Amino acid sequence: MVTTGIVGYPVNANARPELIQLYKRTLDELKTKVPEKAAYRQSVEAFTTHRLKIAEENEDIASIEKLADAGQIEELISQAQEEIKLISKMAEWKAWEPLEEQIPPRQWEYFKKAPSTE
Repeated sequence: MVTTGIVGYPVNANARPELIQLYKRTLDELKTKVPEKAAYRQSVEAFTTHRLKIAEENEDIASIEKLADAGQIEELISQAQEEIKLISKMAEWKAWEPLEEQIPPRQWEYFKKAPSTE
């Protein structure tokens, strides 16, 4: 029996074409739902375009997995599916728009790392 070795991830016999389709859909969703200058869009476009190129240029699943360096192809498919869901959420939240209320001064200062004494 063929297995991915990962609970909940059955082997996908059509993995490469499905992954390519998901990456193309991700790029289409970004273009229609997220402003071009949004950092989220730029980031997702960059890694999705990179992974799409890997999937299109390599027919061997093991090569795709190695070059993408983000897990087995079934995990890449899951990641792409989740990213598509997140795009819709980000569009709903409009995370790129200015805050409705300005943050108080020094709100994030407690996250600063103390200077090293070495």
